[in-house]
Amino acid sequence: MAESRSLPTEFGELEVLAVGTVLLVEALVGLGLNSLTIFSFCKNPELRTLSCLLVLSLALADSGISLNALITAMSSLLCYQLPPQHWPYGSDGCQAHGFQGFATALASICGSAAIAWGRYYDYCTRNRLGWNMAVTLVLFMWLSSAFWASLPLLGWGHYDYEPLGTCTLDYSRRDRNFTSFLFTMVFFNFILPLFITHMSYQLMEQKLRKTGHLKVNTTLPARTLLVCWGPYAFLYLYAAIMDVTSISPTLQMMPALIAKMVPTINAVNYALDCEMINRGLWQCLSLQRSKQDRTQ
Repeated sequence: MAESRSLPTEFGELEVLAVGTVLLVEALVGLGLNSLTIFSFCKNPELRTLSCLLVLSLALADSGISLNALITAMSSLLCYQLPPQHWPYGSDGCQAHGFQGFATALASICGSAAIAWGRYYDYCTRNRLGWNMAVTLVLFMWLSSAFWASLPLLGWGHYDYEPLGTCTLDYSRRDRNFTSFLFTMVFFNFILPLFITHMSYQLMEQKLRKTGHLKVNTTLPARTLLVCWGPYAFLYLYAAIMDVTSISPTLQMMPALIAKMVPTINAVNYALDCEMINRGLWQCLSLQRSKQDRTQ
């Protein structure tokens, strides 16, 4: 079990305030946009399609990331302001926070790959993605994410405190347990989804660009995975090979700040950029406004 530790002396009030504020803004924006997507799916029957089901699953995962970021922001500020500057929820809270953040992060990564594969399957093959396959894909994605996130709780890998005092995978251990878990996890949950996302959109672009029916962004999803989750993967791989204490605590927090932008980027790319979902959002907002006008 993780033992509470003090914040690094390198973190002053300015650093804690800056990191906490950035995380808070990322959390609120991501949570707001993805909540709108979920709300519109529940309220608008037109959005209850196979493609929107995958987007809904991604929005749920990204909402979990934003919620985790919100707890991280509030806890980091709280544990610095209140002595003895420790994680305020204890060891069990650290394990739960680490599990929730890791599971939703993996579900978001796999969700992007599932959308890419689903679009390729629909647009570039003679078959159509049925409800049974789509539901099975979503269930597999969430069960797989929960499985990988539970492994550190069972002893393969470990959840511990980040430099700012919040909880994530412990990358400070360079033993065989950490190294074997790290390389296996990175391959199945980062490299493989990134490959599926990139290849699915590349094959779509090659086939549909000639017909002029290409209506989705074929480069942003893979770039988002690489740019936003790549720094985390690089940090973990560096920690497995080199002494991670040579990196300042401030730099060690940068991958977390970058990764927490994923919910906002995904909401803009998959929901707001989709004509059907965008129309559903405005219909729901217009409905709410009309109800408020009637009550007034």
